[in-house]
Amino acid sequence: MHPAKRAPASSATPRRLSLDGFLPYRLAVLAREISVALARKYQADLGISIPEWRVIAHIAEVGTCSSGELCARTAMDKAKVNRAVTRLVAAGLVLAEISDRDRRLNVLKLTARGCRVYERVVPMALDHERALLGALSEAERRELMRIIGKLQEHVKKLWGPR
Repeated sequence: MHPAKRAPASSATPRRLSLDGFLPYRLAVLAREISVALARKYQADLGISIPEWRVIAHIAEVGTCSSGELCARTAMDKAKVNRAVTRLVAAGLVLAEISDRDRRLNVLKLTARGCRVYERVVPMALDHERALLGALSEAERRELMRIIGKLQEHVKKLWGPR
């Protein structure tokens, strides 16, 4: 059929979606299962949640940052980041100061206590990752990381950065 004579897409019979074969769903479920299992460990030992751990880990990695930078780097929405930061500041794990460059921004950094929490969680996280990846050969691990990177780059091309 000539392209101009095709029926509009809306009149076509919709295809059925099987979640078991839908990659975005499978990835989301897998990521959630992995995070929840790890969160049980650091919630029980340290009393911190998944968003709080992500905030701590990011600040530890970069030294200081703003809440906006946390949103961009952790793929969490602003409200979730703000709640996590508020709890971490109240717990004495994060220090929030007004930026010298832009008085509208808070500069966040870990306190000494926050650094100690980070140092305790890192081995838990790495052990968790090691156990998870134990199901794969070394070649499969490298291939998985390559494929994930390729998909992340493709997502950026298709839909832009977060």
